[in-house]
Amino acid sequence: MEERGTTMGASEAELVSIPATPRAGSTPGALTPRGPPLGAVAAGGGGGGSRSSWTPTSLISPRFLSPIGTPMKRALVNMKGYLEEVGHLTRLNPQDAWLPITESRNGNAHYAAFHNLNAGIGFQALVLPVAFSFLGWSWGIISLTIAYFWQLYTLWILVKLHEAVPGRRYNRYVELAQAAFGERLGLWLALFPTVYLSAGTATALILIGGETMKLFFQIVCGPLCTSNPLSTVEWYLVFTSLCIVLSQLPNLNSIAGLSLIGAITAITYATMAWVLSVSQPRPASISYEPKGSPILINSVFSFLNALGILAFAFRGHNLALEIQATMPSTFKHPAHVPMWRGAKVAYVLIALCIFPVAIGGFWAYGNLMPTGGILNALYVFHSHSIPRALLALTFLLVVFNCLSSFQIYSMPVFDSFEAGYTSRTNRPCSMWVRSGFRVFYAFISFFIGVALPFLSSLAGLLGGLTLPVTFAYPCFMWVLIKKPQKYSFSWYLNWGLGLLGIAFSLAFSIGGVWSMVNDGLKLKFFKPI
Repeated sequence: MEERGTTMGASEAELVSIPATPRAGSTPGALTPRGPPLGAVAAGGGGGGSRSSWTPTSLISPRFLSPIGTPMKRALVNMKGYLEEVGHLTRLNPQDAWLPITESRNGNAHYAAFHNLNAGIGFQALVLPVAFSFLGWSWGIISLTIAYFWQLYTLWILVKLHEAVPGRRYNRYVELAQAAFGERLGLWLALFPTVYLSAGTATALILIGGETMKLFFQIVCGPLCTSNPLSTVEWYLVFTSLCIVLSQLPNLNSIAGLSLIGAITAITYATMAWVLSVSQPRPASISYEPKGSPILINSVFSFLNALGILAFAFRGHNLALEIQATMPSTFKHPAHVPMWRGAKVAYVLIALCIFPVAIGGFWAYGNLMPTGGILNALYVFHSHSIPRALLALTFLLVVFNCLSSFQIYSMPVFDSFEAGYTSRTNRPCSMWVRSGFRVFYAFISFFIGVALPFLSSLAGLLGGLTLPVTFAYPCFMWVLIKKPQKYSFSWYLNWGLGLLGIAFSLAFSIGGVWSMVNDGLKLKFFKPI
């Protein structure tokens, strides 16, 4: 995969590309007009052997300026301010200006909050009570809390590693993986789970969005809709067509409004789901004993599958670097500052949604929770006691959220399609080529969903297969790029979390496969009984 570097300031066109020839296996960097490469360590003077990082303005100090006359001093001060404002000198790649993720650099903390919320809250949060029905109160709350803070730590790692090398921005998850693990190994390790997560989530969104549109239509029309209703596959097609229309927005920054709508609708329907659930009378036969099996191996696999569902609830890290790539970055205003500010706000709101949904949903339904999640339980147990308009509004909000989430999860795939085209033709995609890629991708997702209608039920398997993207790879990347002191706390912490994440990934994947086979591939989201 071709390396791509971008300047970190608004004056990108004014900078001159400075070629660099990095050593084999080294992380690419930019060469400066004089002196060592940016980020190289220069040996300091004195017997202590102190070392300091070279920057373009390190020689412009008051001590250096003091003997110089006023005009020269003013010129050097102006140059220092310019260098600090423009940012690191980097190798330019014009292809980045043609691709959906990096063609717009006007993002900010608000956009980061919208995108992180849209990617972090969604249908996967609605099945958290299903995991609690297998884990019980203690293990459920403990596991959810650990998973939340673990993924928040790895998100902070990704935000910091986006500009780990001065003069270089890792704009995509695969690029950072290649810098850490090597070009070929990093591609193989990161490409499959990120593409699988994006494409699998998009396909699941088509299934869930289409089924929810069908339920919304049935609730609104009632008995009047019994003559010649649309089939489920036809509703999938309607939802896919809406996704195609919205996907014509050109780049990641242009869908910030959609991400805001997705975030608002997700917060609203998640809150409505648990509030409506806890406000209704609980079923008479409710029990909080974890679902089990007389066969030990079945109970173990059910437990692992439930943990996989928890892991799947925290997808979205495959988009963190891409979101940060939409922001300008300079010495004075590095991109990681607004990115982390927006991410903190987003994940506080995410916590205020997922914890009440998981705890409130399990309290309301216990181990009677259907496999489809809390909305399915709401429909099954309280469809006659909740006003029809309120129930219909909840399902409509789910549809809006699925439409918005489809766009942000599909953007890395659109970027990959266009990167392949521009690298071969050396010109940007025309409007027709770009539209063709997006129509093709949406219909491929539709056909996969029709051929594999059980895909939306594989939350445990999806969580297991994609867990390293969120919980393991960032820890390994930190060790390999930042190189903390061996046997230090940071070294032990990141190696331990990374290895634990890989072990959990294997175990959760096995549990997900077992659950899929054991249930005969019949689980469905929001499928009314």
